[in-house]
Amino acid sequence: MSGRNVAHAVLVGVRTAHRGARAFHRLSLDRAFTAIAVLPTFVVMLCIFGIPLLFSLYLSFTGWALDQALLGGRFVGLANYEDLLTDPAFVGSLGITFGYTAATVAAQMLLGLVIALLLNIDLPYMRILRTALVVPMMITPIVGALCWKLLLEPSLGFINYLIGQKIVWLGMPATALVSVWVVSVWQNTPYVALILLAGLRSLPSEPLEAAAIDGANWRQSFWHITLPLLRPYLLVALLLRVIFEFRAFDNIYALTGGGPANATMVLSMFTYLTSFVRFDFSLGAAASWIMLLISMMTCVFFIVTIRRRDAH
Repeated sequence: MSGRNVAHAVLVGVRTAHRGARAFHRLSLDRAFTAIAVLPTFVVMLCIFGIPLLFSLYLSFTGWALDQALLGGRFVGLANYEDLLTDPAFVGSLGITFGYTAATVAAQMLLGLVIALLLNIDLPYMRILRTALVVPMMITPIVGALCWKLLLEPSLGFINYLIGQKIVWLGMPATALVSVWVVSVWQNTPYVALILLAGLRSLPSEPLEAAAIDGANWRQSFWHITLPLLRPYLLVALLLRVIFEFRAFDNIYALTGGGPANATMVLSMFTYLTSFVRFDFSLGAAASWIMLLISMMTCVFFIVTIRRRDAH
């Protein structure tokens, strides 16, 4: 290689290194700018959510009352958690919460899948039906619950008028939780249906066409092709609905307030009544942290499941 070629190669290498250094410097500046731009929002959110969260954690380990100083509670260790786990009302609220969440989410997932499959068919006026689907989820939860409370009213309610009987839907333990379940399913099934409909519209058509050529009927195509391809969307919808239904509060507060006879006393309602009706903030903080830990464990379980599925 001649000296001119060597010099040219060195010059090209220097220019390449210089360009790489400038690109790295530009990338570093972009990252620094992003961090600086996000920092004020992060600090504000940390103050809004972080400080109350830490204070509630502090309350859960103390015996604090309203007439005491802000940090004047007596440290009691795990006594609040022990009291909760030996309280029949709290243990009962845990059982009701798990049962209500399982039944509600199962119904929402099943109905949401059926509705999404129906709305995925290209028929006349289907766009109007898809638009009407979002109406229940666009209504404020407390407003929707109050509308259902009027429909379920024993004397003048439209539901009793249709069936021709006077049933106190929200006043009997046997029907109160079922009524709350119906309201929640009506209000949140469209959310699941929209997620699954978006998944169906994004699925590739080639596997279904190949299955049709091979002679597969619609049941086989759905079970062996559509459902496996739709699994990520199902897992996301399942995770979101489990989290939201586990901490359900709006509908139950508006419809029954946890009654009758604690028949609808879910964990969030128990925490609210303990904290803001009985004013036992330490016990309420402990209950809220138990609810948070269960929610976090649920999230971790679903995330691990999704990652394992993606790894395979």
